[in-house]
Amino acid sequence: MGTMESTRAYLEGERGRLLEQIRQQGLLGEERAGYGNHIADDATEVFEQAKSLALRRNLERVLDQVEDALRRFEEGTYGLCEGCGAQIDPARMRALPYASLCLGCQQHRESR
Repeated sequence: MGTMESTRAYLEGERGRLLEQIRQQGLLGEERAGYGNHIADDATEVFEQAKSLALRRNLERVLDQVEDALRRFEEGTYGLCEGCGAQIDPARMRALPYASLCLGCQQHRESR
C-alpha cells in the first residue's frame, strides 16, 4: 500500500469485511444454550457461545480502530501519533494501517 488512497481503499474494504463478519456472528449466535439432549451438548453450546462472543468483541474492537483511522483520514491527521503528534513510522503504518500511536507511545501505554 504505497499511496494514501490505496490505504484508504484498503481500510474501507476492511470495514466492510468486518461488518459482514459481525453480521454473520449475530446470525450464528441466535441459538440458545439449554436446549440440548445431554448436559455435554449444553456445555459445548455454552463454550461455543463464549468463543463466539470473544470473537465478536475482537471484531468490533478492530472495526472501531479501522473507523477511527478513516476518521483521521477525513481530518487530515492520518499517520500522526495521537500521543505525541509525531509522524508514525511508515513501516508501522504499512504493517498496521489503523495504528494511532507511534511505537514509543504504544509501548508506554502497554507498560502502564
